[in-house]
Amino acid sequence: MSTESTALPQTASRGTAAPLGATPRPGGVDFAVHAPSATTVWVGLIDDDGAEHRVELPAVTAGVHHGFVAGVEPGARYVLRADGPWEPGRGLRFNPHKALLDPYARRIAGALGDPDALSGHDGDPFGAPSEVDSLGSAPSAVVTAASPGTPPDPGPAVPWERTVVYELHVGSFTARHPGVPPEHRGTYLGLTAQPVLDHLHRIGVTAVELLPVQACLTEPAVRARGMRNHWGYSTGAYLAPDPRFAACPGEEVEEFAAMVSALHASGIEVIMDVVYNHTAESGVGGPSISLRGLDAPGYYLLDSDGHDLDYTGCGNTLDCASTPALRLVLDSLRYWAGELGVDGFRFDLASVLGRGRTVTGPQGPVIPFDRRAALLSAIAADPLLAQRKLIAEPWDATAEGYQVGGFPIAWAEWNDRYRDTVRDFWAGAGNIGDLASRVSGSQDLFQLSGRSPFASINFVTAHDGFTARDLVSYREKHNEANGERGRDGTDNNRSVNHGFEGSTVEPDILAARARHVRALLATLFLSTGTPMLLAGDELGHTQYGNNNAYCVPESSSAADSYAIDWDSADTDLIGFIARVSALRRASPVLRQHEFFDGRLTSDGEPDLAWFGADGAEVPADAWHSGEHSTLQAWVDGSDVRSPGHDRDVPDRNALVLWHAGGEATVVLGAPDGCTHGWELVFDSSQPTGAPGGATGFGTDAEVQLDGPTVLVFREP
Repeated sequence: MSTESTALPQTASRGTAAPLGATPRPGGVDFAVHAPSATTVWVGLIDDDGAEHRVELPAVTAGVHHGFVAGVEPGARYVLRADGPWEPGRGLRFNPHKALLDPYARRIAGALGDPDALSGHDGDPFGAPSEVDSLGSAPSAVVTAASPGTPPDPGPAVPWERTVVYELHVGSFTARHPGVPPEHRGTYLGLTAQPVLDHLHRIGVTAVELLPVQACLTEPAVRARGMRNHWGYSTGAYLAPDPRFAACPGEEVEEFAAMVSALHASGIEVIMDVVYNHTAESGVGGPSISLRGLDAPGYYLLDSDGHDLDYTGCGNTLDCASTPALRLVLDSLRYWAGELGVDGFRFDLASVLGRGRTVTGPQGPVIPFDRRAALLSAIAADPLLAQRKLIAEPWDATAEGYQVGGFPIAWAEWNDRYRDTVRDFWAGAGNIGDLASRVSGSQDLFQLSGRSPFASINFVTAHDGFTARDLVSYREKHNEANGERGRDGTDNNRSVNHGFEGSTVEPDILAARARHVRALLATLFLSTGTPMLLAGDELGHTQYGNNNAYCVPESSSAADSYAIDWDSADTDLIGFIARVSALRRASPVLRQHEFFDGRLTSDGEPDLAWFGADGAEVPADAWHSGEHSTLQAWVDGSDVRSPGHDRDVPDRNALVLWHAGGEATVVLGAPDGCTHGWELVFDSSQPTGAPGGATGFGTDAEVQLDGPTVLVFREP
């Protein structure tokens, strides 16, 4: 060590090697740090003046350095320091000048500072180590008291067939909400406000999916532009709630738990978006903040020369087949689920979790996706985690990583093929064959693996891309605010602008855009599978054409960080979503648990039949011709398939009609044996979805349409 302690030296007794992290005990704290190649590991205790008091951990067990430090209490701040080989070609980057964040920290304090101080090397990642001390430029961990002995409130355990997911950003969602107390806006506690809960109930939300709330540290390239990571996909500590969402700094753990409890009491589940594919340390030239300074070969995928393998597009990739990384991920998940009550997880770039053993291919060594990879199997087999909702984003930054439909049986998946198909159809560029596959549950993707239609997380918009309003207002992305000269964000938007790029006051354009949005969102709620709505889409939220709003100026307040403007909310659209959501909830025939298979039901009718604009069954040559813009789905309600004791649920027959063209006369379709009439219960051409004219129709009746429309008819 090159720097002496600034106070009387403290000593540590042996302590225990498990659990990892800082564990309060009577009289002190047990510290345990995985760093198998380190020669020495210290805990640097930080006093109120910022001075550091170092304590060497005296014992090593199976690569874990550990010790019990008497007199330390919850609330104490600390960093880690590790000494050992500096052999970058082998991935070993020990540098005692670097104050490291405990990977198992349950709270963090402070922020990233001087980039030069954070660097473990002296300008060349494979050159000499840096001798600049990073204390004060790196965040510290905070010793956190153990959770109470009582388990968290049980979640509502909403079955998949009743689940409606709502993806939201904790800060942006309530930062400008007039019904939330000012001191709680943009925080965990903001989601506990009754007006917020009332809104979620009104639109039928059963689960909020939170953009990352594990402590985020902005990546170097973004910091260099004077920006900060807004979405949170740059994790610094996997067990610590992000302190930026705390109403009272230092109370983020308690406030997160209070948020979960309030949502549970309201019947709403909490799903966390988690980022176990990479960390905030970026590529090999990036900062040494935590894992890189303790065991880079154990935590990261490295090549034979010590470079990070980048399957994520973020500079590094967690090695989810290694024991230390696998343990960190599982310990983190169990903490959020077991001690804080989280009901499920959406895994960002989840194909990385399935990267297993290295194999040699035509282009050299590769690490292919394996649906039986250690981490995927461990999560699904864990007694606690197996009871949670597990959702994969089934791709990473490589072509081979695209695995939609390829995850194991316990997993649901974001279905981007659903998104693209629905966008194309309503933009006039799709075909009815693709639409039929997606709105009926994507059987082609999920049935062979033994999953139900609800494994398909259907969405038309998400945080990554345009909002619904922007999807119909911009043909091109407008990402200038990100400072990347428009190079970021996808160009594959499948968007339209209805004749004008961006905001306008032209009534005809606004009416066409509104109608387009209603058709998109109605399709989402009326499709078989699990619908996911992007927060704000029901309010008319805009990001002004930015389809990659992941960063904001570092000094931006929560209210100025793409916050939803509740004061200008589209109240008709809220009512529209409430209506279509209620229709789905009240209609088992519209959310069946099993795939349609063409079987004859108890009344002798097919379980599902498809018809065109002329009321006749769709001919084989029409499915993929691209010349047809009308599709009707007749769904038999006599033996709706449902799990458990309600397996056969009688319901009324339903007819759903999608029309993406202009004015048209459509003949209502039905099988030959169907003789009952129809009641029109939903019409997307109307601002709130409530039918505006006649609602009673006979078999084979003609319906006049004046533009893009979704209609739902029920048997009277």
